[in-house]
Amino acid sequence: MRDSFNEINITPLTDIFLVLLIIMMVIAPMLDQQGLNLAVPEVVNQEDIAKDTKIMNFAVSGDNKYYFDGEEVAPETLEDFITEKAKDFPDGLLIQVDDDAEHGAVVKLMDSARNVGMTSISLAH
Repeated sequence: MRDSFNEINITPLTDIFLVLLIIMMVIAPMLDQQGLNLAVPEVVNQEDIAKDTKIMNFAVSGDNKYYFDGEEVAPETLEDFITEKAKDFPDGLLIQVDDDAEHGAVVKLMDSARNVGMTSISLAH
């Protein structure tokens, strides 16, 4: 009579799991994701902001046009314009965004400011 097989050998399964675990532990540090570092803004009243701060104020309108102090800035000249004005505004950039403005227009302005070297960028609604 033939002996029945009553046990399951889990050794090969355990070996596979250990190998996969080691592979994941080696690969995980290499998966350094690039991204935008965002800091959560704190709520500050307008009166609390000192008057002597020098912040560059840009506005993005609903039709995706850029305005600085009421004058329109062409999208092609954003980086040159920000480079020229950055010396007078060392405290950063404040972008006031209209409700109908497209996300891409705001990101283009933020990228232009980052390319010029501005590190302090804030958004206002």
